Amino acid sequence: MEAIRIGLLGIGTVGGGTAQVLRDNAQEISRRLGRDIRITEVAGRERDREKAQELCPEAEFTTQPETLVSSPNVDVVVELFGGTGAAKDLVLSAIANGKHVVTANKKLLAEYGNEIFALAENKNVMVQFEAAVAGGIPIIKALREGLAANNIQSIAGIINGTSNFILTEMREKGSAFADVLKQAQELGYAEADPTFDIEGHDAAHKITIMSALAFGTPLNFNACYLEGISRLDSRDIKYAEELGYRIKLLGITRKTDKGIELRVHPTLLPESRLLANVNGVMNAVRVKADMVGETLYYGPGAGALPTASAVVADIVDICRLISADAEHRVPHLAFKSGKVSAQQFVGIEEISSSYYLRVQAADQAGVLASIADILARQNISIEALIQKGVLDTKQAEIVILTHGTVEKYIQAAIEAIEALPTVSSPVTMIRMEPLHG
Repeated sequence: MEAIRIGLLGIGTVGGGTAQVLRDNAQEISRRLGRDIRITEVAGRERDREKAQELCPEAEFTTQPETLVSSPNVDVVVELFGGTGAAKDLVLSAIANGKHVVTANKKLLAEYGNEIFALAENKNVMVQFEAAVAGGIPIIKALREGLAANNIQSIAGIINGTSNFILTEMREKGSAFADVLKQAQELGYAEADPTFDIEGHDAAHKITIMSALAFGTPLNFNACYLEGISRLDSRDIKYAEELGYRIKLLGITRKTDKGIELRVHPTLLPESRLLANVNGVMNAVRVKADMVGETLYYGPGAGALPTASAVVADIVDICRLISADAEHRVPHLAFKSGKVSAQQFVGIEEISSSYYLRVQAADQAGVLASIADILARQNISIEALIQKGVLDTKQAEIVILTHGTVEKYIQAAIEAIEALPTVSSPVTMIRMEPLHG
């Protein structure tokens, strides 16, 4: 059989890794597929020419990506530019020209995936995106295929390695957030501008994609509640551990009687949970479904070769189905397009959770009773409490873990607590997820 011809948009970290995997494992891939995969064209900046010639010397190099996506010598376009500017136009152009597409671009799919998938269906081409979520972990294939017999109930994931590295270092060394962020930048785990990672945008794009696959909805990034880790204090990580919890930045989506929850925020997890023990830059995704119960997917969420592994797996899938009609292909969003339907999303004020509260207040009689009374008026009960002296003998920190309640009630309680004359600073609030089996 003739070789499948690949056009590579970008030969940076992941693009270079993809070329390396296709080169180094060419024989194994050919054994699995029954045909060869060859990179025939590469698009990049002029400074990338030498790297492209080294990794794929038989490929034609161009600095004009528009020519690649319309080239008759390309069957599959692999988009690894990132972002939503040129990448969006190039992906749409590739599809319009009848090319199949592989992308690792979670931002592009979370924000414009509905448009991209609709055009792909119209043009009878495939768009594969395993590498867009959790790097080398095959979570997209699990949601689209491996769990197809199940009603998926919830997903919770550590899906940003930068934030997980920072939280791990803060817990293990007691370091301040700013110090660990600087270390992460020096190690190459965080960008010079780390906002995309530490404020939760990256995780939000990924959980948006997984939510659509799990529940058969169009992609709806605007429905995702977003809260990062930049305001976390190392004291909170320490106090949480004293209560038997660890803090992780989680992407969470869950189907409830009220609708679908879709959120990213720091979260307390019981330290006995497997997800609570995922450290450093590693990723993990926990899926709960009705038939199989809990499954956990763990591995490297970034890096040249792990991510390239997912990219090449997508290429292999396309090659296997390239001659199949659309009815025999796995739908882009796991459900047949006519069965993908908009559903109600739950605002953050309506979610149910337990809560960690840290209150700084005057160290005097009656303060704790006043706080407990405010919580009781909102029908919020206390599960655990610790009190510590801080700053001086006149100030104390009170740390409370509540039983489950609806968020709007905890927000009302916080507003009332902050209005007390004995409370000297804003209340710190972190949500808690028990992740029961």
